[in-house]
Amino acid sequence: MSTLFGPVVQQGYVVPDVEAAIDHWVARGVGPFFLQDISGFPGWYDGRDIMADMRAAFAYCGDQQIEVISPAGDHPSIYRDFLDHTPQGGLQHLAYWVDDVDEALSGIAAAGHDYKVWQRYGQAPDYKAHAYIDSIDKPGVMIQLMARSEFYDMFFGLIQQAAADWDGATDPVRMLDMSTGSPQAVPYRR
Repeated sequence: MSTLFGPVVQQGYVVPDVEAAIDHWVARGVGPFFLQDISGFPGWYDGRDIMADMRAAFAYCGDQQIEVISPAGDHPSIYRDFLDHTPQGGLQHLAYWVDDVDEALSGIAAAGHDYKVWQRYGQAPDYKAHAYIDSIDKPGVMIQLMARSEFYDMFFGLIQQAAADWDGATDPVRMLDMSTGSPQAVPYRR
């Protein structure tokens, strides 16, 4: 457990090909994965507003969430930056729950830790849902601070329960349908 952030709840891998990354994890018995094509997600990257586009998939291995992400579209992002420097992909961030992102950032700064906020998600202008930060002195794997919410409890709960019930073979990839406002699994066909 991190003395700064608490227990890791997610390992975030940025990859050039989400389906190949899913195959990698499924071959190791991790799944099922819930795949989502995300477009126009409001965010902020290094001082400017963006509408992020990406393909992301989520699964659980015990209490650890595995996320694989491929950037899409033309907007700059931490994911695109990562693949520019690490074209084969790899571990890009570790995520932690916080009650309030701004309070967590203030607490980190007050404790004397020098982190830069690289990217945030949520609604403009404050983007309070997520913050991706990295150490100024010792950059590397980023930290994602995720604000707890009823939606994320429901969203991640669906995925975690599916992992607990999974037989290791049936529907290893499922699409996430958000058209009703709550996450639903629908069949996926490559």
